[in-house]
Amino acid sequence: MKKLISLTLLLASAAYAIACTNLIVGKKASTDGSVMCTYNCDGFGFSGSLFYSPAGRHDKDELIAIHGWGPTHEGQYVKQVEYTYNVVGLMNEHQVTIVETTFDGRLELVNNDGLLDYFSLMRLALQRSATAREAIRCMAELVEEYGYNSSGESITVCDPNEVWIMEIIGKGEGKKGAVWVALRVPDDCISAHANLSRIRQFPQEKNSKNSISSKNLKKINRPEIECVYAHDVISFAREQGFYEGSDKDFSFRDAYCPIDFENVRYADARVWSFFRHHCSDMDQYLPYINGEFDVCDGMPLWVKPDAPLSLRDLQHDMRDHFEGTPLDMTADMTAGPWGMPIRPLPMHFRSTDSIDYYRERPIATQQSGFTMTCQMRSWLPDDVGGVTWFNCDDADMVAYVPLYCCITQVPDCFRPENNPRNEFSFESAFWMNNWVANMIYPRYSMMIGDLRIAQNELEDYYFTDQEDVLKAIETMTTADRRDYLNKKSIAYADRMMQRWDKLAKYLIVRYNDQIKRRVDENGNFQRWGHETPGYDQQFIDAIGPATGDRYKLNNVIERRER
Repeated sequence: MKKLISLTLLLASAAYAIACTNLIVGKKASTDGSVMCTYNCDGFGFSGSLFYSPAGRHDKDELIAIHGWGPTHEGQYVKQVEYTYNVVGLMNEHQVTIVETTFDGRLELVNNDGLLDYFSLMRLALQRSATAREAIRCMAELVEEYGYNSSGESITVCDPNEVWIMEIIGKGEGKKGAVWVALRVPDDCISAHANLSRIRQFPQEKNSKNSISSKNLKKINRPEIECVYAHDVISFAREQGFYEGSDKDFSFRDAYCPIDFENVRYADARVWSFFRHHCSDMDQYLPYINGEFDVCDGMPLWVKPDAPLSLRDLQHDMRDHFEGTPLDMTADMTAGPWGMPIRPLPMHFRSTDSIDYYRERPIATQQSGFTMTCQMRSWLPDDVGGVTWFNCDDADMVAYVPLYCCITQVPDCFRPENNPRNEFSFESAFWMNNWVANMIYPRYSMMIGDLRIAQNELEDYYFTDQEDVLKAIETMTTADRRDYLNKKSIAYADRMMQRWDKLAKYLIVRYNDQIKRRVDENGNFQRWGHETPGYDQQFIDAIGPATGDRYKLNNVIERRER
């Protein structure tokens, strides 16, 4: 009798994650030699939590029942492999990390009869792969055998030595498999994607020793290989009428995800802002971000930064709202009375005189279910070298908590059962973070400083403690080391929850009824006294043009004098 096991997804409602961001750093572009990547998993309607799948040996006749968010596949299964690796979040015990963003692309290429959605595909690859290259081969072979039922995806695949970007899209109803391209990011470069296909031309097997098609996947582990692609990625585009030119000019993005102003502004603008933090010449691509495609129709897939990035740099980048750029969300009256850098949905809105408007879509956004920055270090043992800095909700409003890739127990505050979607819980990291964030959003410029104090306090502690962790494990056995790292990860999460509980209670007292209670240099409340902060100046300056004489005090004084 065949033994069946169920593939549980990272999030039951990850289908909502259609507006995500990945930032990517090669090992020679980081300050310490780490490979790094990030993930904001964005989408209203789900509460973030941390997936865990234990390592294990399996019988040769085991099958995995697939339960994705797409069509029901009752009685459909994937064959299990002999051994699966420990997976925490989106990193496995070998530090292999897989994250994604959805670009949709040509929706007619979604195949509802395909068995594997993108999260099922990522999860299976993490359980089965010891390197990034193995993960790419695994995903390619799985969709070929079982079919693919999601829309277009950009997938970041990392290990301690290298980073790849794989873009994949289905072939439409009744057509099994998928078309895809995977490119290795140079070690000294940074890259990113955020809901728009970014791979254009790529080296092809017939004219490059560094490229292979899917017919030669067995060669993927050769170190010179830096591009792998589905053998029919170009011919299929021709069959569908998506492309008519020569092979050498073929662009995956242009064939499978044609651009327009909206998908560039809402997606590649986030990539541009990240690049702009670290490269001095990125304003040359502003015409592209503004939809002037006759001037500029794209950005590089990767760039070499002016200086190496630290993990803290990357975490700061995840909190971006286009500050200091022409797209700055805090710099005009749409930020409201207190400089709020987020905007409510929908993305479009219309005035009473029928003028259509849009809003910006930054890296950090209120609807994140969870956020992570992942660090992979080749010079350390895997169990301590791989760290997922994780939390639930908006990256701007949380402290990143370090969790080691070897842990076998998820901290209570990140467990799925403690993060209910429709019920507040003091045991939930998602709801504790949302409690604080939703107090601050409406009065952002007034209150954000207090959150920054708590955020920096926690992250300073975590980063400082990493040095002590590395010293502590030097003489430990593997079993003792993993037990120690389990306890450390749990203690880090508990510390965050206690600090955020304290912060929430502090905020409601200090900012009660629109005032700001005075505190001493240590943050303690003074016995008496408060301030009335008022509006941001840019909002005050917008009142006159919007309301005319309605609130002009000098008009009242002049009338009295008359």
